[in-house]
Amino acid sequence: MPGTLADLTKGKLELLAENALLRQQLIILRRQVKRPTYRKTDRLLLVLLARMARTWKQALFLVQPETLLRWHRELFRLFWKRKTKACARKSKLSPETICLIKEMAAKNRLWGAERIRGELLKLDIRVSKRSIQKYMRPIRRRRPNGQSWKTFLRNHAAEIWACDFLQVPDLFFRPLFAFFIIELQSRKVIHVNVTRSPSDPWVAQQLREATPYGHAPNYLIRDNDRKFGPEFARVATTSCINVLRTPYRTPQANAICERFLGSVRRECLDHFLIFQEKQLYHLLKAYVVYFNQARPHQGLGQRIPDPSIPSTPLPNSSNQVSAIPVLGGLHHNYRRAA
Repeated sequence: MPGTLADLTKGKLELLAENALLRQQLIILRRQVKRPTYRKTDRLLLVLLARMARTWKQALFLVQPETLLRWHRELFRLFWKRKTKACARKSKLSPETICLIKEMAAKNRLWGAERIRGELLKLDIRVSKRSIQKYMRPIRRRRPNGQSWKTFLRNHAAEIWACDFLQVPDLFFRPLFAFFIIELQSRKVIHVNVTRSPSDPWVAQQLREATPYGHAPNYLIRDNDRKFGPEFARVATTSCINVLRTPYRTPQANAICERFLGSVRRECLDHFLIFQEKQLYHLLKAYVVYFNQARPHQGLGQRIPDPSIPSTPLPNSSNQVSAIPVLGGLHHNYRRAA
């Protein structure tokens, strides 16, 4: 009864708006059986209709009044963002200069606005420091404390090795663990071995075998696996190796080793049935020889990591090419016939 009396006091336009608001909610409900979805047009219509009805809170059934107010605030921000963007002054800098500033800021993470301004002056391009900061801000949200991980790897690749485990199930789904050590600059596999129970002393022994006669890198990248225990750390310290632990859940920090493990699976292990530990060891040993001495690598410009036998073409173009099978014919190594 009170609701009916309240409707009698409403104007015709307000009653039409309230009916349209209720109708729009029914249209949304009929669209899907479960939870209704709200399109951008639905949100805009609900906000406009609610503005025309004084009792819009009582007419809302699908969403809370706070949700409708939040949609209104989002539309308000979008409206003023477009309005201020249209009224913004056109930049006096050429698009080429703006692209050059962004490129300098992206490729030189240690450079500030004043440093970039100096580089632009060398090119006879005069830009204020404030303008440079304006175009640097979207590229670099915060100033880094030092060089990036990618730059560090590139500058010290000749002194860095990386190691990781690859878990391989045998025919009866029992786990086997293959351990690899790779040199980053040449992509050469330094060491490989297989075990069923990898422990800290076993991993430490692998590091000893990979660094005979003091031949050791300055840095060794490893993940946070518990197999690398105090014995492994002691052997690394004795060999003057600085162990670099990758952050958690960041396989890209050991990208070269991770990519090699993917190549081992795709090019070797996915095509064999593994019966026992010794078989897996001989299989991986053969693949490592092929990987180091015959397989071209994209990261090296299609060069071989360790070319033990140079395959230079002879002057006579009629020489035949011989194909040497690898891993039972799974791959072939092509050489010039003598």
